[in-house]
Amino acid sequence: MRLVTYTFRGTTRIGAMLGDADVVDLARSARVHQLAAVPDNMLALLDGGDAAMAAARAALDAAGKSSSKSRDALAAAGVIFGTREPGFRFEAPVPRPPKVLAIGLNYRDHAAEAGAQLPKQPVVFTKVSTCIIGHGAPIHRPMVSTAVDWEGEFCFVIGRRARHVSAAEAPKHVAGYTIGNDVSVRDWQFHSGTWMMGKGFDTHGPLGPYLVTPDEAGDIQNLDLKTWVNGELKQSSNTKHLIFGVGELIEYISKAFTLEPGDVVFTGTPAGVGFSRKPPEALKPGDVVRIEITRLGVLENPVIAEPES
Repeated sequence: MRLVTYTFRGTTRIGAMLGDADVVDLARSARVHQLAAVPDNMLALLDGGDAAMAAARAALDAAGKSSSKSRDALAAAGVIFGTREPGFRFEAPVPRPPKVLAIGLNYRDHAAEAGAQLPKQPVVFTKVSTCIIGHGAPIHRPMVSTAVDWEGEFCFVIGRRARHVSAAEAPKHVAGYTIGNDVSVRDWQFHSGTWMMGKGFDTHGPLGPYLVTPDEAGDIQNLDLKTWVNGELKQSSNTKHLIFGVGELIEYISKAFTLEPGDVVFTGTPAGVGFSRKPPEALKPGDVVRIEITRLGVLENPVIAEPES
């Protein structure tokens, strides 16, 4: 499934993609088709575990089977609608994650362009949950800096509590995968050794558009990742080049603290970021950042000046 959180006509709910242009409201589909209830927000769905996911899949399947014959009726019931309809907006799949973690220097080529040694353990830092925005939402160039950079990233979302989990068992704890942009304010990033201040500005964690379940994501160790700014290709790599993969990251992180349903992990960015270019490049108002990962879709966000209020 490609799960989404969306706002439509002023109401925010969860759904799943039916084809490339339609969304099924899972909770409403479950009611209309008299199936097991489905939660109406992503954290509740993830907290519900396997039973909630099975109910969501059943609601999606029921809507898909009946849509060819009764799409108008389903649309009238608020079950199915087009993503291009007026008033529709993608939100981040998990709009306010319990934790947002990120990994630094996790591609060899990015470590090389940053002039850093390859890490012996994952370089883990935090982003702030208020940085998370969805596909299409604007990235703010903050009032206090012009050194804003892009970082296209492969991300995963925890679906089951994880503490002292082995790498082999780690996939059982993943709800799905998505695309992220670890937008970085470079001067603020290096105010101190923790990086957090430069990584957690409001709007600097675009995420989405979908949460793609593992069965649909396929082989996550062979996904192409590409980032464009204003149509110019800036980053091109593949998840096979990650130094620490999903299993290793969950094993390492869960030794220290509990990973919970809804937690998001940005796994790191490959080479091609702006500050390493000669001359260095930075995002400015009017730019558009587009990130594409195989089978995970496209995350695109415009850049604007931070509003004064």
